Amino acid sequence: MTTIGIIGAGEVGSQIARAALANGYEVVLANSRGPATLAHLVAQLGPGASAAEAAAAAAAGDFAVLAMPLTSADRLPVEALADKVVLDTNNYMAWRDGRIPAIDSGEKTEHELRQEQLPRSRVAKAFTHIQAPVLLTAGRRAGAPGRLALSVSSDSPDAVALVTRLYDQFGFDTVDNSPLSASWRTAPGQPAWNHHDRQTRAELARNLRDARFVAHARP
Repeated sequence: MTTIGIIGAGEVGSQIARAALANGYEVVLANSRGPATLAHLVAQLGPGASAAEAAAAAAAGDFAVLAMPLTSADRLPVEALADKVVLDTNNYMAWRDGRIPAIDSGEKTEHELRQEQLPRSRVAKAFTHIQAPVLLTAGRRAGAPGRLALSVSSDSPDAVALVTRLYDQFGFDTVDNSPLSASWRTAPGQPAWNHHDRQTRAELARNLRDARFVAHARP
């Protein structure tokens, strides 16, 4: 059975855990406060869910999900994530993260910076333009009319393939928005973000094409 290490157990991490468990995965969750604080959530999630320290959760996972800001790099279990596919659900929020000049100028995307934080991992941007609870309610079988689509961005083809399989199991189509340098096209405020709850594969592909980058000057 495939195990997912999920680092970050807020709304995003916990909803991905629920969707994964419903599709036959096991999950090991971690947060910044220690596994004892996750006892209630693990009990709610039921069989197949457990809690651990971040490094142990990363090590246990066949692949990993990060549901934590880019600026929390000091909490990343870099060695435990080495040689794994890592799904980064982060979105750059200047009000939360502070201004990051390389992102504001367009020099780098937040997911290129995450890849630099995890040089031996294969990072993919995933689950970033959908509200987390929708993962449990909006999925449809493959080929169903109006099936919603999600994007993935990565510099690694095998990471894209893994995310595509996962999306399909959760009930969503995929549009490949690779490489990581293109991941800004689903950032907050872009068309793909604004239409997250009503875009099919064709509509998402169009919204990605319609994205326009706007550089932000330093405050």
